[in-house]
Order: sequence, then C-alpha cells, then structure tokens
Amino acid sequence: MSRVGKKPIQIPDNVEAKIEKNKILIKGPKGELSFEVRPEVFLSISDNKIIVSPLKQTKQTNALWGTTRALLFNMVHGVVSGYEKKLEIQGVGYRAAVDGKDLNLSMGFTHPVKIEAPEGINFLVEKNIVTVSGINKELVGQISSKIRKVRPPEPYKGKGIRYLGEVVRKKAGKKAATTG
Repeated sequence: MSRVGKKPIQIPDNVEAKIEKNKILIKGPKGELSFEVRPEVFLSISDNKIIVSPLKQTKQTNALWGTTRALLFNMVHGVVSGYEKKLEIQGVGYRAAVDGKDLNLSMGFTHPVKIEAPEGINFLVEKNIVTVSGINKELVGQISSKIRKVRPPEPYKGKGIRYLGEVVRKKAGKKAATTG
C-alpha cells in the first residue's frame, strides 16, 4: 500500500479540476496543466479533494498510485504558486543575460550558448544568479539541469554553474615536486 497515494489532494478555492476519461485538467491563477493518468489508477473528485486509488493490488500499481498522487499534488501547487530554481554562476568572465525569452550564457567558449525558453518557463538574471521559474515542476527542473550541464562546477577552482546552495567539494591540485 502506498502511504503517499492514500492522502487526498486538497483543491484550493481558486483552482478548478476536471476529469475527462483518463486525463485530468487543473486550472489555476497562474495557468493550466493537464496529465494523462495510467489505466491502472482511478481518479475521483469529491468535497474539493482529488482522490487517487488503485484498480488492483500489484507492486507496479502501488508505485504508480503514489507517483500519480505526487504528480497531481505538484500540478495543484504549481498552478497556485509556481516553482523556481536558482543557479549560481562562478568564474571570471562567465556571464548570463536574458535576450527576449531566451537565455544567453557566456561561459568561456568561443561562442555564446543560447538556451531557448519552452512554453511556460521564464528566466531572470540578477548579477551572477539565474532564476528559472514556471508552473510545471518537472520542466523547471529539466531546464535548470540543462543550464547546469553547459558548464558544471569543476573540482579544482569551483568555477562553473551550480545550484544555489550546492556544495562542491574541492580537490587538492598537484603538489610542486621538491628538488633535492
């Protein structure tokens, strides 16, 4: 039995949820998201709560039950308050700038790296901090990961792009050989 799946999802007053066959549509003040539910899981709405339940008891169904509930909770939270991830750029000459809706990164390559913003994602740059925000938690995390992969933090000087608050363990460099 899934402990996560058992909990009903409370629908706030300013959020509207509709179930059509195996698809759920959640609409809120920040936008709308839809999700296609697997046939092993059953959804129902009652008393402003989304209830997720399995149709049969198998190991895979229990996993899908909890996962579906977590994804629906993230959708409800996203349309109400949204999600954001912050990335920090460290290194001399490393810069980021917003160009329209896209993000331009100058990371020491011969060319600037351009990352296009998909529908529903916004970029904000303040000094050396890039903020990725949107209503879809999965998409915000995916785009943040894509930005970090442009120049991951290296272990000797710590230069590169890292999540805000991420700790990069530094390695000791080569020691100078003493002449005897």
